[in-house]
Amino acid sequence: MPKEDQMTKRSRYEREQRAAANLRSKQITADWERAVPPERAAAFALEVEAARARGPLPRQPDMAPGTMPHPPRPGHEPRPPKKEETRRSKY
Repeated sequence: MPKEDQMTKRSRYEREQRAAANLRSKQITADWERAVPPERAAAFALEVEAARARGPLPRQPDMAPGTMPHPPRPGHEPRPPKKEETRRSKY
């Protein structure tokens, strides 16, 4: 079954709670917009427009498996690989 076809079923209670939360969020936003001075609200709207025009940040490059994003702490460097000529034979 493809991932797009899967859908989460929500109970009527969950849907009502979500709708109530969305309505409350809109009320809080409207109250905040009324409380903010108009010049400040205009400056905020300009910043929001600039952020939306800029778009999302580009994805970070994928790192190779096991690659650490930061260098190891001092004294915790990985051990160098053992050389073949220093190993003793098992017999």
